[in-house]
Amino acid sequence: MILHAIGLMSGTSLDGLDICFAKFEKTNSWNFEIIKAETIPYPKNWEEKLRNSIHLSAEELLELNAEYGFYLGELTNDFIQRNQLENIDLIASHGHTVFHQPKKKFTLQIGDGRAIKIETNLPVIYDFRSQDVLMGGNGAPLVPIGDELLFSQYDACLNLGGFSNISLKSNGKRIAFDVAPVNIVLNKLVQKFNKSFDENGDLARTGKVDEALLQKLNSLDFYKQSHPKSLGIEWCNESIFPLFDKLEVIDVLATFTEHISQQIANVINENNLSTILFTGGGTYNTFIIEKIKAKTTAKIIIPEKKIIDYKEALIFAFMGVLRLINETNVLSSATGSTHNHSSGVIA
Repeated sequence: MILHAIGLMSGTSLDGLDICFAKFEKTNSWNFEIIKAETIPYPKNWEEKLRNSIHLSAEELLELNAEYGFYLGELTNDFIQRNQLENIDLIASHGHTVFHQPKKKFTLQIGDGRAIKIETNLPVIYDFRSQDVLMGGNGAPLVPIGDELLFSQYDACLNLGGFSNISLKSNGKRIAFDVAPVNIVLNKLVQKFNKSFDENGDLARTGKVDEALLQKLNSLDFYKQSHPKSLGIEWCNESIFPLFDKLEVIDVLATFTEHISQQIANVINENNLSTILFTGGGTYNTFIIEKIKAKTTAKIIIPEKKIIDYKEALIFAFMGVLRLINETNVLSSATGSTHNHSSGVIA
């Protein structure tokens, strides 16, 4: 069986839309090939709309949900035409997360899949998280199904994106959880220096670690909770940003970078992991990688750029494929829902 799919992924860091066109083939096991992938940066007006979506009224949010769906469809059409892509079986769209409150049984990713379908005239699978949340799960992380079926040669897969999350095998089951905020905090801090991200961690290198702040960060309740567990921007607004008041931004940046590396190294060491695949934009932050390497003896594998940048979009394309053939694409051992299931609304 061979299927071709496009995955659309918009991360919490708002650097743009990741689009990945890949081929998936199933013989005894699944294999993949990334045929074409790119990140389309958001124009300023879209970045603002998505950033401010959390403050909209219900009516305005419904309007944005449709508008953003059509916009995703337009971007996907451009991508298909520009690269002369053919034989596309489906589009799988993650959407853009506005709210994520699984304890209250809701999560919202905007970008109506029906609008994408109207725009592209291709089958679209979307809203991958809601079903899991309704089943008592966190609705996250979802990527572990791809780690299990496409990247099983590593002990663990760790993503450094807006948040860092890890997936690994434990007692024969794939478990996964969010580790700590990463770019969602770092990118906000470097805006004070008129930058959108801290290239190579160069700014953080110049700051001093504030031990009092570091202790407060490391003492946050989330780090003591057992998995499955997940983070959202709401948690950062309540628990992280208020701790930074009246402190030098450059020192906060250095301290938070140290905090990230400590939390990630703790998880690696506690689980006795030996080979870990690192992906996501934070992988380019050489300062964070150096700090993690200094705190663990595990082998950190940094793959080719295509995998670093597009692993999540690739796996959402794969989740769409699994949904289309009605196979499990969400692991309850990772999300905490009642059982494994095949999730996603088909348009």
